[in-house]
Amino acid sequence: MTEQELIDTLLLVLVAGHETKVNLIGNAVHAPLTHPEQLELVRAGELSWNDVIEETLRWAPGVANLPLRFTGEDIEIPGGPTIRKGETILPSFAATGRDPQQHGDTAEQYDARRPSAEHLSFGHGVHRCPDAPLARMEAAVALPALFDRFPDMELALPAESLAPAGGFIVGGLKAIPMRLTKG
Repeated sequence: MTEQELIDTLLLVLVAGHETKVNLIGNAVHAPLTHPEQLELVRAGELSWNDVIEETLRWAPGVANLPLRFTGEDIEIPGGPTIRKGETILPSFAATGRDPQQHGDTAEQYDARRPSAEHLSFGHGVHRCPDAPLARMEAAVALPALFDRFPDMELALPAESLAPAGGFIVGGLKAIPMRLTKG
C-alpha cells in the first residue's frame, strides 16, 4: 500500500467503527422506547440487553447498504438471473434483516423475543467486521447504564417525526431528542 492508501484505510476503519457503534446504540435506545412492552420484558428480566442488541442489529442495522461492490465472477441466482462478472451489486443489510423467508411473517416488526435474530449487520466470512465484539460490548454497557440512570426516559418528539441520518449507507437517526428524568 502507498502511504496515502494506508492513511485512507485507517481513516475508513476509524470512521466506520465509530459510525456503526453510534447507530447501534442509537437504534437500540430508540427501539425499546418505541416498543415499551419489550422494554418492560427487559426490566422484568425476561429479555436481556443482548436480545435487544441482536434484534436491533437485525431490524435496524447501523449500515443499511454497502454500495459499489463488483462481482469477481458470475453469480447464478437460483430461480433468478445470473449476475455477470464485473457487474455492480448492492448488498443491503437492512433488506436481509427484513426477509420473511429468513425471519418469518413478522420480519418487518421489532421483536426482541424473536427466537433467531440472525443478521449480516457486521458482514460475513472474511468480510466480517473486526470491531463487532467491541460494538456489542459497548452497547451492552451503555444500554443498561442509560436505562437504569434514566428509567422514565422518553422520546421528546413523536417517533414518526425522527429523521433518518441521511445518505444511502447509514442506518441510524439524525437525532433522538429525549426527556431524561433521574430515577
